[in-house]
Amino acid sequence: MRLATIITGLLMAIAGVVHFVRPGVYLRIMPAFLPWPSALVFWSGVAEVLLGLMLCFPATQRIAAMLLAALMVGFLLVHVAHVIHPPALGLPVYVYWVRLALQPVLVYWFWRMRHPL
Repeated sequence: MRLATIITGLLMAIAGVVHFVRPGVYLRIMPAFLPWPSALVFWSGVAEVLLGLMLCFPATQRIAAMLLAALMVGFLLVHVAHVIHPPALGLPVYVYWVRLALQPVLVYWFWRMRHPL
């Protein structure tokens, strides 16, 4: 589990960096009802980078795992919005259903990582 935790942490950090390298991708999928889309993209990127890196270290793994689980719960709102009103990206609607279905799996995955092995 330790290696899986480190790999997951690094993947989260990389996903967070993409928020800064390609913010337009995230801005295009931001639901219109959410305020301050640029700030949300920026701060969610910061959270993913910091929490992903924190997940890699036993001393900070517990808090990072709990906060990442909470972040994934927060992202549920966006994924539900995408199922109801898919962004104009040309993707089939089932892609948004799959992403929505994966959110509880991610919440569970991070929640399980609360305890270093």
